[in-house]
Amino acid sequence: MVSGDDARAGFEGSLPDGPTDPATVVDALVRAASPGVVGTSGPRYFGFVVGGSIDAALAADLLATGWDQPAFNATTSPAAAAVEQVAGAWVKELLGIPDHATCGFVTGGQAANTVGLLAARHHVLAAAGWDVERKGLFGAPAVHVVVNEERHATIDRALRFIGVGTDAVREVASDANGAMDPTALADALDVLDGPVIVCAQTGNVNTGACDPLRAVCAAARQRAAWVHVDGAFGLWAAAAPALRHLVDGIELADSWGCDAHKWLNVPYDSGFALCAHPDDHYAALSYTAAYLTGHGAPGVLAPSDLVPESSRRARGFAVWAAIRSLGRSGVASLVERCCALARRFADQLSAVEGFEVANDVVLNQVLVSFGDDDETDRVIEAVQREGTCWFGGTTWRGRRLARISVSNWSTTEADVDASVAAIVGAASR
Repeated sequence: MVSGDDARAGFEGSLPDGPTDPATVVDALVRAASPGVVGTSGPRYFGFVVGGSIDAALAADLLATGWDQPAFNATTSPAAAAVEQVAGAWVKELLGIPDHATCGFVTGGQAANTVGLLAARHHVLAAAGWDVERKGLFGAPAVHVVVNEERHATIDRALRFIGVGTDAVREVASDANGAMDPTALADALDVLDGPVIVCAQTGNVNTGACDPLRAVCAAARQRAAWVHVDGAFGLWAAAAPALRHLVDGIELADSWGCDAHKWLNVPYDSGFALCAHPDDHYAALSYTAAYLTGHGAPGVLAPSDLVPESSRRARGFAVWAAIRSLGRSGVASLVERCCALARRFADQLSAVEGFEVANDVVLNQVLVSFGDDDETDRVIEAVQREGTCWFGGTTWRGRRLARISVSNWSTTEADVDASVAAIVGAASR
């Protein structure tokens, strides 16, 4: 893979003085970009939780680009607005989220968590008698945010975005696999006064662990706290009968964030911000103006009322096509197959002398040590250089580990076996 500087060299040049034939431009773009294009959509890319693109979703996304519909409301594009309503309903049904919940189509997990926490901020401050949309945060009651010590970094970033700040964070201990300890959560809530938001997660970014949502929500209800679930990839466990127990109690939360460009395998960028309280979601995100035809009617939610952007692509077409193509059983099979392949990785690697699988493989994440920290980093680099597959490293509980994420619809057992052989070969060298 080329460096960033080398990739840029292919695009360099003086600003053209006049027009260039489109075909010439496209040819030049392909030549310049090709050396720096990463095979993230391929079956042996395990570096991050990145899906590929199933055929129907890819074709739908190309159509969405050609149609170029601004998905603001039913006036700017009746089709874009309608497909989000239908696809959003399908997503909620697949994930076991109450059908009255709202579903905003966002760029991904960061935006989804930010939207969920904006709705949470509105709700908990309104309950304390404070109108945050009108008064802002200066002088507002302090908001406490209780989180798993192994939360994803997008939670902290979202708190910065919404003005609550990371000083509001109260960490709760997790178990050996990184799931929140509900007893520790209850103890933490007992000593807090004022508005409280609890952030749970399904799918620890390192281990795949899922917080015990039923117990988390029960503890939060005792304290009248809002529960937001960061479920960027782990929320899809709800769509798979064999894995649904990992997200038991999902329907009890107040808001959820989830990605489509991960386990649903639609093209980037695509995610969902879901909220069980439409009024809070609307109050936190909506706006209108005199020129916005067909917008702002009482009781009518438009796509733009649920997301931060006004001008955005029509993400609903690809999501609709993916779910229509796969069906309920196809989504379940995709998720369960990826988890089975992750266990295949773990079984084969743990059988190699000197290798250790460091986590309980509950979903699609596998953490592996190839020896001490230096040796693990050496093997990771060697595998990346050899090119059979690609994965990266992480630091978890003070150790350097390889992090293998299986989330592509096209990955097969043969891909896993070839990747394991490449890893063993890299270690032996």
